[in-house]
Amino acid sequence: MLKNYFKIAFRNLWKHKVFSFINIMGLTVAMTACFLIFLYVQFELSYDSMHTKADRTYRVVCDIKTPTEVINAAGPSWAVPPNVKSEFPEVESFVRIASDNVLFRKGDIKFQEENSMWADSAFFKVFDFKLLKGNPETALKEPLSVVFSETTAKKYFGNSDPIGQTLLITGDALPTKVTGVMKDIPENSQVKGDLVLSMSTITQKFNQKLDSQWGNYGAQAYLLLKKGTNPKSLEKKFPAFLEARNGPEMKRNQMYPTLFLEPLRDVYLRSTRNGTKTGNVTNVYIFSIIAAFILFIACINFINLTTARSAERAREVGIRKVVGAAKGQLTLQFIGESVILCLVAFLLTIILSAIMLPFFNDLAGKTISTGIFQNGRYLFLLFLSAVGIGLLAGLYPALVLSSFKPFVVLKGRFATGTRGILLRKGLVVVQFTISIALIIGTIIVYRQMNYMHTRDLGFNKDQVMVINTNGDSAKNAFKESLKGITHVKSVAMSSSVPGGGNPGAYSEIENIKGDLQIANLDLYFVDFDYINQFKMKVIAGRGFSKSFGTDTTQAMVLNEAAVKMFGYPSPQQAVGRRFKQWGREGKIIGVVKDFHFRSLQQNIKPLSMRIEPGRCDLVSIHLDAANVAATTAAIENKWKQLIPNRPFSYYFLDEFFDRQYRSEARFEKLFFNFSILAILISCLGLLGLASYSTMQRTKEIGIRKVMGASVQGIINLLSIEFVKLVIISFLVAVPVSGYLMNNWLKDFAYKTNMAWWVFALAGVVALMIALLTVSYQAIKAAIANPVKSLRTE
Repeated sequence: MLKNYFKIAFRNLWKHKVFSFINIMGLTVAMTACFLIFLYVQFELSYDSMHTKADRTYRVVCDIKTPTEVINAAGPSWAVPPNVKSEFPEVESFVRIASDNVLFRKGDIKFQEENSMWADSAFFKVFDFKLLKGNPETALKEPLSVVFSETTAKKYFGNSDPIGQTLLITGDALPTKVTGVMKDIPENSQVKGDLVLSMSTITQKFNQKLDSQWGNYGAQAYLLLKKGTNPKSLEKKFPAFLEARNGPEMKRNQMYPTLFLEPLRDVYLRSTRNGTKTGNVTNVYIFSIIAAFILFIACINFINLTTARSAERAREVGIRKVVGAAKGQLTLQFIGESVILCLVAFLLTIILSAIMLPFFNDLAGKTISTGIFQNGRYLFLLFLSAVGIGLLAGLYPALVLSSFKPFVVLKGRFATGTRGILLRKGLVVVQFTISIALIIGTIIVYRQMNYMHTRDLGFNKDQVMVINTNGDSAKNAFKESLKGITHVKSVAMSSSVPGGGNPGAYSEIENIKGDLQIANLDLYFVDFDYINQFKMKVIAGRGFSKSFGTDTTQAMVLNEAAVKMFGYPSPQQAVGRRFKQWGREGKIIGVVKDFHFRSLQQNIKPLSMRIEPGRCDLVSIHLDAANVAATTAAIENKWKQLIPNRPFSYYFLDEFFDRQYRSEARFEKLFFNFSILAILISCLGLLGLASYSTMQRTKEIGIRKVMGASVQGIINLLSIEFVKLVIISFLVAVPVSGYLMNNWLKDFAYKTNMAWWVFALAGVVALMIALLTVSYQAIKAAIANPVKSLRTE
């Protein structure tokens, strides 16, 4: 019996090869896309899941209230973690982490390790980063200790044992001992670094008062709470703690911090502190929805084509019932055929996923999986999904077909009922609603990314090479040596460039009322050439000039946002006003037009600029576009002559600034590709339905042609039904997609508008896709010989 079922199933699948191919391929592509998206979503949600104590590990963050704003800092002051540990028995341990760029030397080998971390000794207690060599209790305890990742250790020591070996760090060539080697930190960790240096090096050698500095911010901090501790209850104790330890200083500076605890597992996807957001939970939700849409569209196609073909088998059902087939046997037969199709699609999905995974990793910008068999649990879920789709898609036609009355269907072809037609039309409307919504979303995402890349930023970032001297004593000599190189247009030095980090500075600026108003301003230390090189527009007063001797000690330039903060109706009114900042006093000499020194996802913040040569480590070189390679070689030669102890490294400002949009660019690519897939799957289903509809009306078309109907008239007749369905889909998709994309755009401070033509274009594109999809079958039917058409029945 079972053998017979399989034989009949394969005969029917082979007999209707086109329908079977469309069903299988549509489902295969959809399941592959869903499987890859599922891997991506699971990977994003898995960040920091490798830590066994993650459920009681929290990042300490801080809201600092000033008279002018609330600063959302990613960490507390340096003094908070050690004092919290000693004050509250609920805290088991703490670790502070500060990212840095540290010079390492071992003989002739030298690297500027850009992914360095300083961390307290409890680093390996709070986090479960595996030490391959060394003692996790003591590895970071002593000053001048370092733990390398496995890859970094091999870079310096090859296959020899690095434990106990000494390297020189920083420009002062401090001897540092290797006390451990850890397994490379996995991709799905928001705490990342190629090596970890002992924090005691800073607190005991560089800045011995750091643990008691309540107004100094600069590190991220994590607390490991004891089991059973309620983090919200602990949070409520922090205000009294800060008041007792730091109350007078808070009042004096008018800066009032409030401490909060962020769960470790929430930091990557949900935190936006201090612009450090690296993941986006909204994007995870969007991709999950897209995956569901793709699979839903494929299921719609599958059900549509299966139910559409059900009438073709009415006579078969009648004969089998006459010879004694039971209703349950027939139901099992049709459900079995559906499941067989899905299982074939499942096998093809495994093959296609294995082929596509490397490309998908490149598209996602990270290795989300090294192989589809890496986690058999996911494949089992995919298998269950395939069986579930088969059961769901086969159930309706199985119940309908098995309930046919033999004496009715044996009289002639069974006619599809009104309910069946309405079901198929409804499903087509649903899938094209989704497709149109995805087209609208794709256009808006593209427009937003294009807007971010082409918007006038208020400064020049083209052909600007940036080199970090890391405070080398020869940095000024290096800058001067570059001015004689052909194709070097100009050179400037600063502490920051747009798109990079910059410190917040406690400042007192004279406001419109004549009072010194306390504020936290972003601060750029620059030289005399900086404003001109980056083509920033001075809109009031003047820029820095060597003609004024006081500019190096008593001058400040503000941006428009800072001027507005202090209440001035016009930039001109701010010129000549007093300031106090980090031990300096003087007057504001000029105002520059606002420029985007951070991502367009953030509003332009108040900024101050001062001349401070000693703090300017970045050399910015404006190059002529001609012969960049030769110019770079000449610059490198000057570097080797003047700064031989440091490796030569550079980046171009336009690429550096655009790195801020790396995650959005990946989102755009993924969104675009999966939207195209969804639309193609919709077209496959539409093609199958158009083919079936045309076949059902073969005799009607023949009669119409005999009666004089034109080819164009036949094409219009067969196409108009699908056009109506697309128009209904468009009317539903517009408000839904408009609402969803408007919410997505809220994450951007500067964004494109959702113009009416975007929706109109999506409707036209969907209509063209539908017409192109059905036109082949329509034209084929319209030009067919009517004699052959009339012989079909």
